[in-house]
Amino acid sequence: MGELLVGLGFDVHRFGGRGSLFLGGVEFPDLPGLAGHSDGDAVCHAVADALLGAAVLGDVGQHFPDTDPEVAGISGIELLTRTVALLAERSFAPWSADVTIVADRPAVAPRRDEMRGVLAGALGIPPGRVSVKATRPEGLGLSGDGIGCLALAVLAET
Repeated sequence: MGELLVGLGFDVHRFGGRGSLFLGGVEFPDLPGLAGHSDGDAVCHAVADALLGAAVLGDVGQHFPDTDPEVAGISGIELLTRTVALLAERSFAPWSADVTIVADRPAVAPRRDEMRGVLAGALGIPPGRVSVKATRPEGLGLSGDGIGCLALAVLAET
């Protein structure tokens, strides 16, 4: 294994998308989806941005622009999988990811391990290297309007 690189990602989406809510590739069918060109999965988008940042390869909008009909409605997990493939072409591999979801809803704790497993699968790493946490905005923003996510990712040169 070569050098380790660290990147930070952030994403936020407003409620109002089509279909159910997806976070970290996990469906929350009782909540409305997040608005966006894709499925609005703020967790997957933030992790993808963190990975791209660590590799100094720009951001999600650069690689998957909202003007591209090819990626209209793309799932967050598919976007993350494509990001990992892009990194592999440049001799990078995910090592770990740490995610903090900022939202009043849904309750993340009951689905945390499921989310960790789905994200780990897309990243090609063990679930023990994926952390998922959540915090409420305490009335300071996003209260009921949407979901934000902050992600830190570590890449290894292969």
